[in-house]
Amino acid sequence: MVTAGIFMVARMSPLYEWSETALSLILIIGAITALFMGLLGIVQNDIKRVVAYSTLSQLGYMTVALGASAYSVAIFHLMTHAFFKALLFLAAGSVIIGMHHDQDMRHMGGLRRRMPITWITSLIGSLALIGFPFFSGFYSKESIIEAVHLSDTPGAGLAWIAVTAGVFVTALYTFRMYFLVFEGKPRFVAHRTSETQHGEDAHGYHGPVDPHESPAVVWWPLVALAVPSIVIGAMAIGPLLFGGYFGDSLQVLPKHDVVAKIGEHFHGWLAMGLHGFMTVPFWLAVAGVALAWYLYQLRPDIPVDIQRALRPLYNLLDQKYYMDRFNDWFFAGGARSVGGGLWRFGDVGVIDGVLVNGSAKLVGWLASVARKVQSGFVYHYAFMMIIGVFVLLTWWFLKI
Repeated sequence: MVTAGIFMVARMSPLYEWSETALSLILIIGAITALFMGLLGIVQNDIKRVVAYSTLSQLGYMTVALGASAYSVAIFHLMTHAFFKALLFLAAGSVIIGMHHDQDMRHMGGLRRRMPITWITSLIGSLALIGFPFFSGFYSKESIIEAVHLSDTPGAGLAWIAVTAGVFVTALYTFRMYFLVFEGKPRFVAHRTSETQHGEDAHGYHGPVDPHESPAVVWWPLVALAVPSIVIGAMAIGPLLFGGYFGDSLQVLPKHDVVAKIGEHFHGWLAMGLHGFMTVPFWLAVAGVALAWYLYQLRPDIPVDIQRALRPLYNLLDQKYYMDRFNDWFFAGGARSVGGGLWRFGDVGVIDGVLVNGSAKLVGWLASVARKVQSGFVYHYAFMMIIGVFVLLTWWFLKI
């Protein structure tokens, strides 16, 4: 379901191609998502949250490719991303198992020596995610950036700035996670359990966790995913982008065909990988890795000082731009208010008040009136009979 929207827009390319406004809107939304969702990953401490916000950012990259009419490139990145992001999610699960279900990266460190298979596969996934040359993510992400650069769709310039800056942001949060988890000194802490067992103190606390490599049933999938995370981009870029793999399922107007322009300068996966070392995105990725190493390995005190100095910005990112609060207030709160109003008016007022209780009150009132007529005195009944006969005779005479 996460990538269903990407597939839908690509499959409906014959419609989107005739609306430059729609393409521009898709391009801008994707660019904003790619950059601003990546920024959220910088402040997360839960290892799975970092990978999750990375997924949102990469979906933004795919959406940018769709807006630039590079539909095949979007599907290509969707495919390569599936391998290395699945690898990172499963590697995060392996780390959590080794850490006795502690997901806070601030409690980790030095796992490279204790979990070597998880470490090397996580490093492969991280390099693929930041688009390091010759890894699978490089071929698809580099193609997206180039497609946006060649696009004439309104907003393409802004989108190119966003996705290019996103390369630095991606490298920063990805290797922040890597250095906090696998490098440096161990920061393992005692963990609390729900039951007091042998070897614990009176409050149910174990000693510091002792991380270990996950069992084979966990790390074998990591190895299996690490292989395509390296080679699938080089293997698939030619057929998917320039070999007519999609046939007539994707349609692009000649004026929007940026993939064809990319193909004019494509000379194979090897040449593209070598050229990748001379591009701006590569050096931005290197800068992001270097900054992460400096901040979270050499000078871990600096991020604390930055967080303190830029508290409003940190709170903005930590609160996810306050969108969760807005959604809870506007959408969830609005739905609750509408539901409460319908309950008070429809359920309590109409159904219970009028149909159920109202009919019961009506029957009770009619019964109380009828009860007064049925007094039990004979002269009352005789009087009512006389009144009835009088009414009938009057109606008969009037009818004549």
